[in-house]
Amino acid sequence: MVAELSPKLIAEVHRAAKLLAVRPQICILTGAGISAESGIPTFRDKQTGLWEHYRAEDLASPTAFARDPHLVWSWYQWRRQLVHDKKPNPAHYALAQWQQDAKNHKQHFTLVTQNVDDLHEQAGSEAIHLHGHLWRNRCHDCGTLYQNESAALDSSKKAISFDDRVITCQQCDGYIRPDIVWFGEALPIGAWQTAEEAAANCDVFISIGTSSLVYPAAGLAQLAQQNGATVIEINPNPTPNTIVDITLAANAGVTMPLLMQKVTALA
Repeated sequence: MVAELSPKLIAEVHRAAKLLAVRPQICILTGAGISAESGIPTFRDKQTGLWEHYRAEDLASPTAFARDPHLVWSWYQWRRQLVHDKKPNPAHYALAQWQQDAKNHKQHFTLVTQNVDDLHEQAGSEAIHLHGHLWRNRCHDCGTLYQNESAALDSSKKAISFDDRVITCQQCDGYIRPDIVWFGEALPIGAWQTAEEAAANCDVFISIGTSSLVYPAAGLAQLAQQNGATVIEINPNPTPNTIVDITLAANAGVTMPLLMQKVTALA
């Protein structure tokens, strides 16, 4: 796989590894690109099948859910079926191993994700989810988690029903919705505060599979840079951005294992 990388890129990976091997505070933000390498369609991809005439932006909002709960619920059940059998790729496993190793090397490692899938967790990571969790549901009115689905996920995602019939809250009889941040909604306060604190106090900030121009990614990267951190971007489509110090223009699934190999050798 290393053969896929140019000598210039391998040199940049080594440069990044030398920094990471000696810096104690690391903050990593992952976006849709890392999950796309596992076959999960990005949110911006064109809809297919029964949904080809809809835009994702027109379905993922409180207004859309209030107008037609069944339509929105059905769409998310369809999305869950698309994601159901997807597995972590080498980038997810490299991050999980790094997070585990960091505990033994007095390195503080915070992993923040914009993704709503559970591929980081499947690989063994602990991640801060800024946009919620695809496999969790809650009441749209009172916010109570829908425990039946959550309990099923704990044992096996295969136990989750993809039935598109809307369900109601056992507490207030409101409609159950995915526990996901929709357009027009605020990010979860606790998750965002943790992400901001990690970005503000890190020595190195790494953006993986997400543009450093799109918020909240841009806000976290800028916060890190303003506080003296080195900013590294891993993305096959680099951001034309002056705050990025090191650009690794390749897929994370190829770059991350090599980066971790070099960090381990230097540690």
